Amino acid sequence: MSAEPLAVDTVTALVAEAGAAPSLHNAQPWSFRYLRDLGVLRLYADLERALPRTDPDNRGPHIGCGATLLNLRVAAAAAGLAPIVRLLPDPASPEFLAEVHLCGTGAPDAALTRLRPAIHRRHCSRVPYHDEEVPAPVSERLCEAARVEGAQLLFPGAWHVRSVLDLVQDAEGREALDPGMRAETARWTCTGPSGAAGAAGAADGIPAEAFGPRQRGTSVPVRDFAAGRAVPGRGWAPFEKHPNIALLGTAHDQPADWLRAGQALERVLLRATADGLVASVTSQPLEWPEFRWAVRDPVSAMAHVQMVIRLGYGPDGPASPRRSVADLLDVL
Repeated sequence: MSAEPLAVDTVTALVAEAGAAPSLHNAQPWSFRYLRDLGVLRLYADLERALPRTDPDNRGPHIGCGATLLNLRVAAAAAGLAPIVRLLPDPASPEFLAEVHLCGTGAPDAALTRLRPAIHRRHCSRVPYHDEEVPAPVSERLCEAARVEGAQLLFPGAWHVRSVLDLVQDAEGREALDPGMRAETARWTCTGPSGAAGAAGAADGIPAEAFGPRQRGTSVPVRDFAAGRAVPGRGWAPFEKHPNIALLGTAHDQPADWLRAGQALERVLLRATADGLVASVTSQPLEWPEFRWAVRDPVSAMAHVQMVIRLGYGPDGPASPRRSVADLLDVL
């Protein structure tokens, strides 16, 4: 394998794949800097895209940047590369989250390569799913996807699922009473379709067609991004009575753990997509310290839940807006 630095066009293509990752409110809080003479790509958190009221610790940008880093690794492996990644390489620069030496020696990661087709097929689906369990072999593959990234995926039992659903509802009620959180949600969502005028614009945020219908008579962990605002044409629908819920978490709760959780989250979502599942994620009950503590399973080794994931079989979600690579990448 050649150790020559990659051409800018190749790096641009890799960053385009990386930018398809999920993030809190689809804020896409990441930026890249390519040091072409060294063949090094640096990943930074763009904290201007953070949600300080909803996420005061900036856990969300770290998880989102972890997800984009996983996509980058997948795209690099599919391109025949074996990148070497260092997390948090400079303690004096907390926004500098990862350094990726793109031309590392060794064979590309074959398991990551196989996930490449799922990058642009993966979309958050906030519509009703079928009332159908996820088969054990599939759930085991999802748990392994989290494990190889240094995180844990847990499918809680029925009583715990009901508890999580109650906590989601409680968190949503608190959010509805918090003007600061409502304002952040409004900033990153648009009650019109993609491309309509609104605070989020057409390159980021969540358009109305991605909200999904309102829930009727059931409770699943899907955030209502309308936040009490009228959405033309949005209806109601019954969701699944027994949603398949998974908790993604880590043993510790520091920035490096959030980055690992983000990589694990995206690996789980890509594996789920490859296996024919759809998914939606929410951090809503994790945004309140007293609720976050209660979400965890007290008999598991998962000390800190980082994301609640809903999985199942159903319609794909719509593609969300994406920032251009020109907006994400600086070349030096």
